[in-house]
Amino acid sequence: MSDGLVHGFELDGAGGVRRIGLPEAAAGTGPLWLHLDYSEPDSREWILRESGVGEVIAEALLAEDTRPRVVAIGEGLLIALRGVNLNPGTDPEDMVSIRVWIDGRRVISTGRRRLVSVERLAERLEAGRGPSTIGEFVVDLVDALTARIGEVVDEAEDRVGELEESQLSAQGGDLREEIASLRRQVIRLRRYLAPQREAISRLHAEKVSWLGGDERLSIREVGDRLSRHLEDLDAVRERAAIAQEELASRLAEQVNNRMYALAIVAGVFLPLGFLTGLLGINVGGIPGADEPRAFWLFIAILIGIIAFQVWLFRRWKWL
Repeated sequence: MSDGLVHGFELDGAGGVRRIGLPEAAAGTGPLWLHLDYSEPDSREWILRESGVGEVIAEALLAEDTRPRVVAIGEGLLIALRGVNLNPGTDPEDMVSIRVWIDGRRVISTGRRRLVSVERLAERLEAGRGPSTIGEFVVDLVDALTARIGEVVDEAEDRVGELEESQLSAQGGDLREEIASLRRQVIRLRRYLAPQREAISRLHAEKVSWLGGDERLSIREVGDRLSRHLEDLDAVRERAAIAQEELASRLAEQVNNRMYALAIVAGVFLPLGFLTGLLGINVGGIPGADEPRAFWLFIAILIGIIAFQVWLFRRWKWL
């Protein structure tokens, strides 16, 4: 892959492919799919100088930052989509962009990071189970991207369910951090995927000759599925927010109960501390100083005060 070409295929019309390189791309007769790493200098040079796509399209294919969109240019479509990041050591919400130019005979796609959906599509083509036309290729690509999104949404639903179940047993600080992490992930996914729904809707509506009626119906189904995923993300976000509020309420109740217990203890010992402090001053005239039984009498008085306070607190329903 020294020239930046990750996948180079010529579709045989029966679900299989023949591998080709960049030099063969110009001579290829069948539908072609070229997937390039745009960070490689050779692939950038080929797109700019030899691909024949035009300056505007070339710049879009090499753009560092993209937003999901579909733009019709003649009989071609410029598509920018995002897929969830399933690479090791990364977060799914750190989306991976793919830029695609389709003109009915060629599919030129570019990306910088590995995208699982693209790899799965390439594996299917090499196994002879891939799309046979350009229109089917587009359907399979958007379907694969949406399928990976669905897996992440399902994991988020399972995770929020587990958090809801563990609310009563987990440590408050740990659980609070997990819920906050899940909410951040869902919010980022929702923000990135909402424009993708609009892009897929636009793709369904574009009138290009190489996209047939069956492919349009399939694209609409993919768009509906993505809409359901976004609704599920909204539900997960709301459930996580409710779980976070319930956890905060439970933690606040625990703090209040502890403070209440401390207040009761302070209320019991406040008069006792006053009396012991008053009788403990080192001045003359302390009552009972010369009486041998004065200490035990004072202890009995303190016990009586405690008993009276307990009775009073129970009567006031403080205990």
